[in-house]
Amino acid sequence: MPKFVDHEERCNEIIHALIKLATRIGLHEVTMRAVAAEANVSLRLVQYYFTDKAGLMHAALLKLEADSHQRWADRLSGEITSESPRRILEIFANEAIPNEPDSRTFHLVWLSYAVIAMTDSVMASHPFADGPKRLERQLCNLFMECQREGSLPAQANPSFEATRLIALVHGLGTSVMIGHVDAAAAIAVTQRHLDDVFKQTKM
Repeated sequence: MPKFVDHEERCNEIIHALIKLATRIGLHEVTMRAVAAEANVSLRLVQYYFTDKAGLMHAALLKLEADSHQRWADRLSGEITSESPRRILEIFANEAIPNEPDSRTFHLVWLSYAVIAMTDSVMASHPFADGPKRLERQLCNLFMECQREGSLPAQANPSFEATRLIALVHGLGTSVMIGHVDAAAAIAVTQRHLDDVFKQTKM
């Protein structure tokens, strides 16, 4: 009887190998051969699942994005209070700041990919910016829910606030990664920002 191969599990093993290498030596230094060695599989197998390095990197970003959303959901599931749209936004901001190993890894790999894609047309050809776009739509919907329930007044612009919040947490996240500010201070800034958004729009 032929041996059963769990292709999804094998793909995840290869993706995790890339992520481990990226955090250890930098994404720009990672090669398909190095990933194969880290995953303890053949180079041919890595190429079978992922045609090139750009495709493998993009798959890693999608996996990290999914993991981040799961952590966001896990934080929400631990809430005793009701999951109001405002509270969901606050928890998103907390998750987006790289104050834990998993969130630091996500921020590091995504930022590294973005920097490489600025000068690499092959990397840029993959829709790596779709993740932030999906997140922006999700946050926009949350701001709209706040508007419908009355906590965010009608004159506020949900799309603008979603874009601004993402820009804020991305910038603060990078500042945390380089040691410019600590995670606690960055989280405090995001919470103060949300307080101001909901307060000033009522004026």
